[in-house]
Amino acid sequence: MVATNEYRPRIAIVDDDPDMRDTLTQLLGENGFDTAALASSQEFYDLADEPAIDLALIDLKLKGESGLTLAINIRKDSDLPIVMLTGVGDVVDKIVGLEVGSDDYLMKPFNPRELIARLRAVLRRYGVTQVPRGASPKPDSASALRFGGNILDQTRRALFDADGDEIALTNAEYRLLEYFLRHPDRIIARTELLAELGSDMSHYVDRTIDVLILRLRRKIEKSPSKPMHLQTRRGQGYIFVTTAGASPA
Repeated sequence: MVATNEYRPRIAIVDDDPDMRDTLTQLLGENGFDTAALASSQEFYDLADEPAIDLALIDLKLKGESGLTLAINIRKDSDLPIVMLTGVGDVVDKIVGLEVGSDDYLMKPFNPRELIARLRAVLRRYGVTQVPRGASPKPDSASALRFGGNILDQTRRALFDADGDEIALTNAEYRLLEYFLRHPDRIIARTELLAELGSDMSHYVDRTIDVLILRLRRKIEKSPSKPMHLQTRRGQGYIFVTTAGASPA
């Protein structure tokens, strides 16, 4: 049950499948969200600014104007959070984030719990939470992966520091960190990390992993230039050292 004093973010569901709209409306409603169920891009445009939307959940292959075009138009003049729903095998789903500026994507059929976790994670990055005023989210120790004083909460898909404050992560940063923590103290090649992220764009953006590593280090290391946890093994890949005192490469 969602406490009545929690803020209910409003999600625009843009999907031309009425059964999917109904399913998402029920799922989001049960998890503390208000929704606007829309069948087309035009219905989204007709919303204007009233009432305010906190996030757009868009099916990639809408009839008429595509979800991709809708996302492009939203991003032209708005920083509204965007999450795309894509079909398995859609080639474009891997480049939506790069080309459009969407915050996340999820392939159908999706796990309902994962969808809710992803929506909450994206909203948190924009400062929108369901936490009552005066309260702070706390990590779930039952689903925690730990390193140093930090806790990665797999239920909320969130990282917390030693003081219990959240360290904001993008979806790609979260997935990379979670993978490292599930495979600690093992050298992992860049190709394996790219495969885990589901990227088929490596021959176009071969620095993708390096950029994510750099961003993660800035968020989790006391000295990013001399990392104690997320270390490089030249010519081999990367290794995540969970215990303090190991010598960085």
